[in-house]
Amino acid sequence: MKESAGTLLYRTVDGAVEVLLVHASGNYNKKSKWSIPKGVPDQGENMEQAARRETLEETGVSAGRLESLGFVEYTKSRKRVHCFWGPAPEGAEPHCASWEVDRAEFIDLEKAKDIIHQDQFEFIARLESMIVKQSK
Repeated sequence: MKESAGTLLYRTVDGAVEVLLVHASGNYNKKSKWSIPKGVPDQGENMEQAARRETLEETGVSAGRLESLGFVEYTKSRKRVHCFWGPAPEGAEPHCASWEVDRAEFIDLEKAKDIIHQDQFEFIARLESMIVKQSK
């Protein structure tokens, strides 16, 4: 099974939670859903290392403290995606740092639920649960 890893970084702006997502580049992806920044681990990398590297390579944002959100398995392909979550660094300004993405930005959590890849929606739900637990 093919495996990849990425991050779901978040920040709070005026009381609203925003998450860092990317949109794949290319004409064939114009109507594609958004995704967490992610990719395949290089040889010798663990999943968290791969998630950090891919996030930096795709968005220019260097992740700080991360915790695992587990993984999801895509319903239509044999792919497992591991996700790590954490607060975005103060003042993070994402940009398209790779040819692989044509957009990299913080998206309001409610909007993110509508535009994220259906198989990654679970990561948004898990993140919400973790944020609620932290606020108690």
